[in-house]
Amino acid sequence: MLQRENLSKFDAANVRKDFAFFEQGLIYLDSAATSQKPRVVLNAMVDFYEKSNANVHRGVYRLAERATQLYENARKAVADFIGADAREIVFVRNATEAINLVARTFGNAVVGKNDTILLTEMEHHSNIVPWQMLAKSKGARLSFVPITESGVIDVSALRHALSKKPKIFAFTHVSNVLGAINPAKEFVKEAHTFGVPVLVDASQSVPSMPVNVKDLDCDFLVFSGHKMLGPHIGVLYGKRELLEKMEPFLGGGDMIKEVDFESSTYNDVPWKFEAGTVDVPSAVGLAAAIEYLKSLGMENVRCHEVALAQYAYDQLKKDPLITVYGPKERLNLVSFNVGDMHGHDVSTLLDQYGVCARSGHHCAHPLMKRLGIPASVRVSFGPYNTLKDVDLFLEALHKAKKVFGL
Repeated sequence: MLQRENLSKFDAANVRKDFAFFEQGLIYLDSAATSQKPRVVLNAMVDFYEKSNANVHRGVYRLAERATQLYENARKAVADFIGADAREIVFVRNATEAINLVARTFGNAVVGKNDTILLTEMEHHSNIVPWQMLAKSKGARLSFVPITESGVIDVSALRHALSKKPKIFAFTHVSNVLGAINPAKEFVKEAHTFGVPVLVDASQSVPSMPVNVKDLDCDFLVFSGHKMLGPHIGVLYGKRELLEKMEPFLGGGDMIKEVDFESSTYNDVPWKFEAGTVDVPSAVGLAAAIEYLKSLGMENVRCHEVALAQYAYDQLKKDPLITVYGPKERLNLVSFNVGDMHGHDVSTLLDQYGVCARSGHHCAHPLMKRLGIPASVRVSFGPYNTLKDVDLFLEALHKAKKVFGL
């Protein structure tokens, strides 16, 4: 089988030796929520604190200059990883903050009364609520591209919605519930034919597959470090010409060039969006995570995680009591329900067998309503997961079903 061939080419058992977390014997299947961190990431952050800890961009002494260099090197590492220019990379707290930044700056400038903001039915709350807030403040409205019964975007409906020329189109690259991989390049191209700018939520894709912003031609792209073996830091990519025109999101130290009592002159991009003391250790840790992922090879990571998800999907689909959500072709996660068991009950029972699986609405209430369910169980995989992990999960699930007499 293709899945097993891909699994045999990637030594996940050896990879997990780089993670102290797995020494406790847990079967961790929640990487779509947050990933575990290899020692090289933790060591890089500790090393910074022990040897290079100073504030950046402000001191002229050698230690401060070294800290600044490490911070800006991290920015370049992120840029290179996604095919961007370093001046197009803004460090934020997380992908949620990145979307809020775009909504409150770019969105505030281009969206007016009765305008439309286009999203999809498969969005995470983080790619809905900021736009709701903007729409409310502007007297605009949200429109949602529907998904099909198989759990993919209805392309004809998308084209029709784009033809009405919304002010911005924001969509997820990979659904955190359905696992569906949206053809982002095609969606961006279609949007641009109507002059519609695009934000891509790449929180689930950047950690698990090659992503190049120049190839996608997206106007904005966001992701979080904590889902890609790194610390809790976020990234906003924006085309430089757009970032130059946007107003700052937050005011304060380091995002300014000059301040007097009446007005201020803002810093250049990307620094005008990074107010206050920045999280240098997390940027350093993210750079280490990127180097680690590059050493594995992002195409290798993608093939391995797809193979695990496909194997889990195929096994779950064999059980008539289990409903699996989303298309057969997926990235690295599977969401499902077992009979009339609540997802929290399933997750609690799996936990008794050392299996960490997520349950609930996965921060996607509207999608749950569209699917007609209150919640689901989700297993998601990282480069450290093995076929044995999936088999142990399936075995634990079988035991959980017996508890409920299924």
